[in-house]
Amino acid sequence: MCLAIPMKIIAIAEDGQTGTVDLDGVRYAVGLMLLDKPAVGDYVIVHAGYAIEKLDTAEADARLALFVSLAEVYERELGQEVVWVAPSPPRGHGA
Repeated sequence: MCLAIPMKIIAIAEDGQTGTVDLDGVRYAVGLMLLDKPAVGDYVIVHAGYAIEKLDTAEADARLALFVSLAEVYERELGQEVVWVAPSPPRGHGA
């Protein structure tokens, strides 16, 4: 199952085509070429190693809070810790 978890752009390469995103300390190289004017600090949705959508901060915060609540329910019901998993790397960009 894929979940569209917001990640924050923390760096953009000089070519503007790739960057680094972060979620709770997990950093990942992603393709940025599908976005219009990505900037450091933008929240994005990443699919298959490419940032495909920008989100405003309020929407990103709301989605992240929802995932935290969902994880708490799973942890309580299953008795196991829920672990965030980074998306797959885009081909040719590496991780």
